[in-house]
Amino acid sequence: VLTEFIVQVLLHCCFVSHNISVQILLSSCSPPALFQNFLTVGESKSARCDDLESLKKRNCNVTKIENPRGHITVNKNKPVTNRKKDGAEKLKPEQITQIQPQKLTLTLRSGEPQTFELKFKRAEDYPIDLYYLMDLSFSMKDDLENVKNLGTDLMREMQEITSDFRIGFGSFVEKTVMPYISTTPARLSNPCTGNQNCTSPFSYKNVLKLTENGDEFNRLVSQQQISGNLDSPEGGFDAIMQVAVCEKHIGWRNVTRLLVFSTDAGFHFAGDGKLGGIVLPNDGKCHLENNAYTMSHYYDYPSIAHLVQKLSDHNIQTIFAVTEEFQPVYKELKNLIPKSAVGTLSSNSSNVIKLIIDAYNSLSSEVILENGRLPEGVSINYKSICKNGVEGTGENGRKCSNISIGDEVSFKISIESQKCPSHGKSEVIKIKPLGFTEEVEVVLNFICDCQCAAEGQPNSDVCHNGTFECGACKCNEGRIGRLCECSKDEVRTEDLDANCRKDNGTDICSNNGDCVCGTCECKKRENPAEVYSGKYCECDNFNCDRSNNKLCGGHGRCECRKCICDANYTGSACDCSLDTSTCLAKNGQICNGRGTCDCGNCKCTNPKFQGPTCEICPTCPGVCTEHKDCVQCRAFDAGEKKDTCKQECNYFELKMVKDREKLPQPTDQSFPLTHCKERDANDCWFYYTFAIRNDTKEVYVVENLECPAGPDIIPIVAGVVAGIVLIGLALLLIWKLLMIIHDRREFAKFEKEKMNAKWDTGENPIYKSAVTTVVNPKYEGK
Repeated sequence: VLTEFIVQVLLHCCFVSHNISVQILLSSCSPPALFQNFLTVGESKSARCDDLESLKKRNCNVTKIENPRGHITVNKNKPVTNRKKDGAEKLKPEQITQIQPQKLTLTLRSGEPQTFELKFKRAEDYPIDLYYLMDLSFSMKDDLENVKNLGTDLMREMQEITSDFRIGFGSFVEKTVMPYISTTPARLSNPCTGNQNCTSPFSYKNVLKLTENGDEFNRLVSQQQISGNLDSPEGGFDAIMQVAVCEKHIGWRNVTRLLVFSTDAGFHFAGDGKLGGIVLPNDGKCHLENNAYTMSHYYDYPSIAHLVQKLSDHNIQTIFAVTEEFQPVYKELKNLIPKSAVGTLSSNSSNVIKLIIDAYNSLSSEVILENGRLPEGVSINYKSICKNGVEGTGENGRKCSNISIGDEVSFKISIESQKCPSHGKSEVIKIKPLGFTEEVEVVLNFICDCQCAAEGQPNSDVCHNGTFECGACKCNEGRIGRLCECSKDEVRTEDLDANCRKDNGTDICSNNGDCVCGTCECKKRENPAEVYSGKYCECDNFNCDRSNNKLCGGHGRCECRKCICDANYTGSACDCSLDTSTCLAKNGQICNGRGTCDCGNCKCTNPKFQGPTCEICPTCPGVCTEHKDCVQCRAFDAGEKKDTCKQECNYFELKMVKDREKLPQPTDQSFPLTHCKERDANDCWFYYTFAIRNDTKEVYVVENLECPAGPDIIPIVAGVVAGIVLIGLALLLIWKLLMIIHDRREFAKFEKEKMNAKWDTGENPIYKSAVTTVVNPKYEGK
């Protein structure tokens, strides 16, 4: 049932309607005289809302079209300050402007972004407040000695940057409960061991609020004593929270605020307080009494996210001066805390001044914009134009780096509303650079109604018990219908419902609408471009055939579930193009003469051809091979087709040229040309070109064949003989060389054996005497 509430919503249609990926700025046709004839049968009142061109096509009077647009009004636009450090004029912090403009009012129409430019310029000699927060646990004893003269030394160095500098000092140790410290009376009075004299442990003390007196800083810091605790992580987060939120105690001004956090240990964070029986979350409020934090035993440590919020709210930029050992931990913490820096502190803090100067230069050279909470349905985009014209978008569009004093950068900020707020009131968002107190106030007004709504005619003659507003009836309580002609009680009577059934069917308004006073009012879809129509809402413009996931292929319009195709398109989904230009081959023929053009695509008649224009034939020989025999027989009266040349090879025009340079070149032709080089049965090469011009096949052939010359017999024979002789001589030389080597080895062997002979050289070893002496064995020598 179309309730009065829905009717009222449909009356106000000068806002954006969203499709999945399309936004359409809608206008409203609201001329009273044309109201009766403007809407067709079954169309709801919301059909009066459409894009501008569609309304014009439907003969809506241009002067009666409601098309409100958004705009921007600059309420406060004080120029950025041009100030010199050595100038005679000394301005108060509140008189210095670094961001322009300061206040704007944006009137937003849904789906229509409004873009404005924001300028930022770092002012020279801008005041600085620096608060030095130091860990006074026992391990920082030698560091305290070097910090005692920090006030005057840092004052002297900071004079190079600003003439308005203030410095303060605070210290921290740990929560004063077990197990963080020892609670025995002796350890409470002196937590250090041995002969060390230490002060009682404490959570956080504000020793010196921000002052211009560096000597006072030195004097008070010199009076500080080291304390001690039991565990390694310290309670620094408690101290940072108090420094951030206790603005009056610290003395923060609306200037550049720097917090230097100096330690040689890690940190406790939310949840660690449970070890000491502390379960209440940190409340993020100031609890300083006599400059000492009094609720450390009552509230847990703050979380990192809580610290980030408070530091951002109070525009404090943090510098973590930590030892080398804890650099990785605090660098991770830096990534979570915007506008913070980490410096490496020497073991005795001797480099703390250089660390502070370097960190300040790093922080001040970068500007990052942030905005407050956005109303529901409102989005914001940034684009930065930084130094040297460097542009950034997305997340990089929020920031600019490497900014020097006096440099001016700008940001283009687009704000867009996707829907009207439920309360219909103005909203305020604030944009500011991180770490700076200045901000831009942006007031958002929303266009949610047509201007004609204020000119409604109560109890008009056109409407029965209703107000004639913006060309349609806005019914009174209890009345419905296009002209408010029915009461709610009459809507569901059978007599009225029968008029809303097509062909006496069971579906009322084809289930696509509501029967109001016996007339179908078609339902409205989320996408205003999709419309039900017809007397029984039986038609629509979005259920036609699709091609390539586009309605009617993107080449027609859908009317009552049928595609009405544009010119040169046909088919149920308008996906068949009648244009043959996509079928033209390089030779100017449609589908190379091998197929037909069907819906803009070639369908090859011979299945062996394929490709967009039937130009590819994977199983066919090449052009040169295909025409080789015919060219050979016609040009040289030779080849395989010599006998059948007249019957098979008269399909081209033959032209003879004297040499290869006379052949047509591809650069000289406006049609495809192929150069060929083929070999005949006698191993002779012949050259020709093949081309198709105006459906005529042309072949240019070089008259002379290139045949290889016969071999020269005499050099070949001479070479063979010479080779044989040389090989024979080489073999003889090798044999002779081997024999010489063998003889020398045998002679050396003989000489060696000769030297080793043992016989007597005075007697012939083969000599035998001719005298033989025989002794009588019986002779006894008598």
